Amino acid sequence: MTAPTVTAPTPGVRHFLRLTDFSREELLDLLELAAALKSGRVGRDSPLARTTLALIFRKSSTRTRVSFEAGISQLGGHGIFLSDRDSQWGRGEPIPDTARVLSSYVDAIMVRTFSHTEVEEMAAHSSVPVINGLTDLFHPCQLLADLQTITESFDLATLGWAALKVAWIGDGNNMANSWLNAALLLGFELRLAVPEGFDPDPATLALAQAQARDAGERGGGRIVLTRDPAEAVEGVHVVTTDVWASMGQEEEAASRMEAFRPFQVNQALLARALPEAIFLHCLPAHRGEEVTGEVIDGPRSRVFQEAENRLHAQKALLLRLLRP
Repeated sequence: MTAPTVTAPTPGVRHFLRLTDFSREELLDLLELAAALKSGRVGRDSPLARTTLALIFRKSSTRTRVSFEAGISQLGGHGIFLSDRDSQWGRGEPIPDTARVLSSYVDAIMVRTFSHTEVEEMAAHSSVPVINGLTDLFHPCQLLADLQTITESFDLATLGWAALKVAWIGDGNNMANSWLNAALLLGFELRLAVPEGFDPDPATLALAQAQARDAGERGGGRIVLTRDPAEAVEGVHVVTTDVWASMGQEEEAASRMEAFRPFQVNQALLARALPEAIFLHCLPAHRGEEVTGEVIDGPRSRVFQEAENRLHAQKALLLRLLRP
């Protein structure tokens, strides 16, 4: 009797672990597809029928879980939710074993976890696409929704990405790192106002700054790191922020509150931006901390439009990974 063969990871399988896993052209194409899906022009014929998405959550979620589950369902497929309580990974099974087993059952794997090395290890041993639903280093799916919201708010065909100015206010966290990736790809100006000791990932910052220097010689954008929120917001199109203490940083909440208090996005700060500027936040928000209620509920806020766009952008992502 011939011994059964073991399926090796598929060479060249496409993963989405950070925004820069896509080229500029691929990212712009994905944003166009997201817009078409949102309008209903495409996607009504169940293009992902009989496909299954595994959803692994080591960090809790509202938007990531519901948008991915709803998205795969609307495209004709099916999502399977797995928390640490529901999987052997949560009980210590090696990531390569989990990756190989899930790859034999499903068509793609979404992972929301703490360490970025965990999604990298999952991808290294998976024969199906792996999607980063959030790690401590990057949150690329959120940036897809943010960029889609920007395309809906400004006439970029006229303005151009290189003329766009974005201000990030607050922690140099996974969102700040992902904004750096977006600036690297699209060439817009990114100003990061971050307290001393809370800078973005050094390697991610250095890469984006190097790209910006090259682009600057051709009239492109630039990367500015400052300790002054007012300087960062002056004359920008987009002001965006996040909570001061993310999941896993609860014990640092009090010390972070003191460090970040001058970095609150309020009406006075937002008034320094362009009159047509918009406010973004990945949510959930702590009203009265990183942003005031009058800003997040005000006329410039696009946070709920941004949250809805998680659905459309991720549907586009699933289609590009599974039906390229």
